[in-house]
Amino acid sequence: MHVGFALPQFHLQAEGVARTAEFAGEAEKAGAASLWVGDRNLAAVDPIVGYGGQGRTIPAELNAAADPFVLLGIAAGATRRVLLGSHVLIAPLYPPVQLARALTTIDLVSGGRLLPGFGIGWSPEEYQAAGVDFTRRGARMEELLDALEAIWTTDPAAYEGTSLSIPAHHSPLKPARKPRPPFYLGALSERALRRVARRADGWLPLCVVPSYVDIDGLAAQRALLDRLATEAGRDPEKIDTVLRVNIDAGTPTTDVADTIKRIHERTGIDHFMVDSMYDVATVDGSLAHARDVLELVAKG
Repeated sequence: MHVGFALPQFHLQAEGVARTAEFAGEAEKAGAASLWVGDRNLAAVDPIVGYGGQGRTIPAELNAAADPFVLLGIAAGATRRVLLGSHVLIAPLYPPVQLARALTTIDLVSGGRLLPGFGIGWSPEEYQAAGVDFTRRGARMEELLDALEAIWTTDPAAYEGTSLSIPAHHSPLKPARKPRPPFYLGALSERALRRVARRADGWLPLCVVPSYVDIDGLAAQRALLDRLATEAGRDPEKIDTVLRVNIDAGTPTTDVADTIKRIHERTGIDHFMVDSMYDVATVDGSLAHARDVLELVAKG
């Protein structure tokens, strides 16, 4: 099994962002398989749509958010082995050339260890602040993937779509990973899973320990994804899975480790990213939590 951890990016942990390099290096020494960031352009005071597309509130833990690209770059320079991922970047918020440039730089600094994970998000206000049409975010994601493919694999590079237009330009600097870094996509609905089945190299689902752990549901989603991939003419085994594990405040570390092991045993998922921002306030606490989770999972 592979277990990774979120970098100190959100809520109270963000106050320790100056220790990102230390956290990354120590987590790698402890045996972490990967390090991760999320993305929050902003947390609206009076949101039209609440967290995850539900209700009208956003958790206070998302109010403070450090920049994901900067954190991944720091972690890339501070480590030598761990994979570096995003679970997830709200990709349609970004101009494709700038997104490609940032991710290319991170992949080169890390020697090809980048796992870029993308999602379309749920917050209209984030799209408003970026000057992007929220109602077209799914279509924009499709074009963005095509644009990244072009920028990362051709020189000169260009792309012309309905909402994105990139003039022919010199594009000699390419990621270390060939032919390009893999596309990982977050997805819950059947429509989103169809996009994963058609376009992605990896799927990024989510659980919350202990309040939202639906192992049967995870297995059913993966089975649907496999069927959709087959229908699209792709080999389902070529589509990886990394499960995000959020932790409710006050959850014993033993429960986190036990949940990871149960999900692995019942679904075959073997890569997990643990995010302690709801439960741990400091960088030191997050490192201690990571070491405990790794030790407990290793006990089998």
